[in-house]
Parts: sequence; C-alpha cells; structure tokens
Amino acid sequence: MAKIELIRANEHYAFDSTDENGVITRMDTKPEMGGEGYGARPMQLLLNALAGCTSIDVLSILEKKRQQVNDYKVVIDADREAGKEPSLWKEILLTFIISGEVSEENARRAIDLSLDKYCSVAATLRAAGAAIKYQLILNGK
Repeated sequence: MAKIELIRANEHYAFDSTDENGVITRMDTKPEMGGEGYGARPMQLLLNALAGCTSIDVLSILEKKRQQVNDYKVVIDADREAGKEPSLWKEILLTFIISGEVSEENARRAIDLSLDKYCSVAATLRAAGAAIKYQLILNGK
C-alpha cells in the first residue's frame, strides 16, 4: 500500500509531500494563484509521472532486446481542457529522443508496449479522457 504524507511548507501554497521511502516532492501552485515557484504544480507532476513510467518501461524493454542506448530524453507537450473545472489533460504528445545502437522497430515496439500495456500512468490518463500520442527521434532523425 502506498502512503503519502503532505505538510504545508509555508503560509501560502507550498507543500512537501513525502512517500513511504522518504522521497520528498515539492509542490506549489501557479503564480497567478499565489504560488511562489517553490515546487512543481500537481498537474505537471502527472506529466512527470507519465514520462518516468514510460521511460522505465522503454529502457527496460530495450535492454532486454540488447539495444545499446547512449542517450535518452523525453519531452512532453500537453494541452488541458479550456474553460472547464476541473481542467483535465486533453492531448499529450511525448517526443522520445534516443541515440545509440537501437533499431527503429525495437524503439517503436518498446514505446508501444509501454503506452498500451505496461504504463499505469498512461492508462490512468487515458481513463480520464486524455489522448496520448508519441513521436520518435532516433539518432537525430
């Protein structure tokens, strides 16, 4: 069972959230709502979670396929619903930038398996109505 403990870090909207392993995540809100840049906004943490979840899967799958990854990065661009409260993530585009001795077929297969089968964060976001797409840049192409 997961356990999270959140404490207020200042007199405004800054928080420190600690998980059962002692890992601290700093959170805040956007400046126009009184945030002070103390930490990440909660909705952006969902995108961070998506990038992390799928990256663990992709790198694990590529390792099992004996692909040599020299450099790896994921960039996410996302849009939220306009004029709604709550405003959910509507469209999410992940750009996987991978370099090394990796075939395009293996990279795409690893990404597809992660997004469609293994990544719980992707499944959660899809269940909330988000459309998740990706593009691959492999060895600069």
